[in-house]
Amino acid sequence: MGSNKSNAHNLLSSTYEIKEMPLLLGIIGFGVALSIYNPSFLIPGNIHAVFLGASFELIIAIGMTLLFIMGGFDLSVGSIAGFSAVVLGLSFEAGFGVPIAVLLAIIAAGLVGFTNGLIIAKLKVNALITTLAMQMIIRGLIYIFTEGVGKHNFPDSFNMIGRATYFGIQTPIYISLILAIIFGVLFAKSQWFRQFYFIGGNEEAARLSAIKVDKLRIFAYTFTGVMAGLAGLLLASRLGGAIPTQGAGMEMTIIAACVIGGSSLAGGEGTMLGSFLGILVMALVLNAFNLIGVSIYWQRMILGLILLIAVLGDVYRKRRAIQ
Repeated sequence: MGSNKSNAHNLLSSTYEIKEMPLLLGIIGFGVALSIYNPSFLIPGNIHAVFLGASFELIIAIGMTLLFIMGGFDLSVGSIAGFSAVVLGLSFEAGFGVPIAVLLAIIAAGLVGFTNGLIIAKLKVNALITTLAMQMIIRGLIYIFTEGVGKHNFPDSFNMIGRATYFGIQTPIYISLILAIIFGVLFAKSQWFRQFYFIGGNEEAARLSAIKVDKLRIFAYTFTGVMAGLAGLLLASRLGGAIPTQGAGMEMTIIAACVIGGSSLAGGEGTMLGSFLGILVMALVLNAFNLIGVSIYWQRMILGLILLIAVLGDVYRKRRAIQ
């Protein structure tokens, strides 16, 4: 009997020691308050819409979390997501079938990420400047290729990927959660992925430990590009086409979510569970805006404030840790 009590106490203690527990409790509290204010929040269709909207950003957050872990970030992921959808549309127009078109779109997204990584790792250009410039370049290419007109009439066989429903849940939700779980375990348990934490914690020490920092940095940006490309394809599949503005602004929501979830701008910290909860926070806030009827103009300002507060919180945590 005493042993059972001890085990229960240990389980309870370990639960409270989970780093993301305060955030999870905050989400639950926010959900309860929102459901009291507006009972329609608890309607299954609304809950499904929250997770569906968050699923695309969650996929990109997998790559962004890896970048944060090693002390980087990418402002071009939203443009890459839109670019992959446009490349897909151009591939369909050229007569390629779904498998080849999807492959070409993913390769295009990966090449953009690879270019980011190469410039940052080999030419030592600041990640902010590199990815901001790439964001502008890729968004410009999108408008050049589309001439401001979306690509529509995608094959039904492709559209079904993002629209199919199993047990009342659409496939993007399954795909995003499965990927998040797989890479969450890899980030936490895989010795190879643990190298990224070493780089983020102390890059010079990582180099002295024979860790191939530049190659891993290039991999991380390429991987992030692929994740952004995959998210863009799933979103295009759900919409049945690609529009020039697709993916615009996603990077800021994802960065804010990762920081809210415990990732540090200084590197060396971050988990997929934290990023998932951060994405969920942002999705709930947007859903609350819509349910309450907050103007789109106010929404942008409030989301900007959330990002600023998240960054200031990260800075505060770092200063407390130093002290």
